[in-house]
Amino acid sequence: MTKPADHLSRKQIGALGRELDALRAEVLDNLGEEDALHIRGVVRLARGSAIAGRTLLMFGFTPASFGLGVFALSTAKILENMEIGHNVLHGQYDWMNDPTLDSQTYEWDIVCDASQWRHYHNYEHHTFTNVIGKDRDVGYGIIRVSEEQYWHPKHLFQPVSNVLLSLLFQWGVGTHDMDPVRHLAGKGDAEEFEHKWEEFRTKATHQLFKDYVLFPLLAPWNAPRVLLGNFLANGIRNVWTNVIIFCGHFPEGTQVFSEEEIVGETRGDWYLRQMQGSANIEGGSWFHVLTGHLSHQIEHHLFPDIPARRYPEIAPRVRAVCEKYGLPYNTGSFWQQYGSVLGNIARLALPPTQEAVRADAAV
Repeated sequence: MTKPADHLSRKQIGALGRELDALRAEVLDNLGEEDALHIRGVVRLARGSAIAGRTLLMFGFTPASFGLGVFALSTAKILENMEIGHNVLHGQYDWMNDPTLDSQTYEWDIVCDASQWRHYHNYEHHTFTNVIGKDRDVGYGIIRVSEEQYWHPKHLFQPVSNVLLSLLFQWGVGTHDMDPVRHLAGKGDAEEFEHKWEEFRTKATHQLFKDYVLFPLLAPWNAPRVLLGNFLANGIRNVWTNVIIFCGHFPEGTQVFSEEEIVGETRGDWYLRQMQGSANIEGGSWFHVLTGHLSHQIEHHLFPDIPARRYPEIAPRVRAVCEKYGLPYNTGSFWQQYGSVLGNIARLALPPTQEAVRADAAV
């Protein structure tokens, strides 16, 4: 299958890699107080929103205070998960030497153990982005998101599976690294699985106790209200995270790759794969913050260790590089990108036609 970068020569790919390396070095050389103020400000905002949300849930009695409490708490959880946790765990703020923002010690407010996330996300996903057989984020082992993936009867149900995955997204993320399906099939290292299971069990127990035991017990007069509020806030955070991630990876125009295609891959080739396998979502500044700036998924995949607040600043330059080398820059509105994702999920739920099978065999 022809890909958008197939027209580039090896010389052009090398030049593209050097341009993007230079852009990355330029930004990293200019990190400073504004970047530190940003992340510390978001931490304060998330904490304040969490306090406001929990206070309204614990001490309010009206439907309005309940709705505001859920809104504030879910906003806090989204900010902590997206703009703080995800970006801190990428090492974007290690240069600050702040122990509360250190990528190796930070633990975030979801059931996924941070060390497991750093392995399968920072290493596996960002190294082998969209390589079928190497990047397990391609459909998360549940959903067929590309015609290059084999079709199985289970995919007939993937429009429903996608809804369930979005509602339970933190649990899918939490179990992703230990790959329980592979373990049940008798593959993999049993000792390693047991170690990862224990890490997951410990973290998940902590999260469940905090949200569904501790806080309801702190307000026994309002325990059912607090319990339901925490449940809804976690659900809203799960759905939002899932939607944003899917918009950045699976809309129309994103490419997948085979293991053979990355043999002998250079830095320029790696950059090309990141650009072809990612997509952006257009929106305002607060929208970008609430997405953890993953609305700039192209820039994030190119430069995962650059503080995410810099992505809107460098996006025009990345787009100019794409135009210079005749490459697409996949961007669109939220509804355009998510509508494309849902359309692909529905279309790819069906088995490939005989014409498509014959076309694949002929390639």
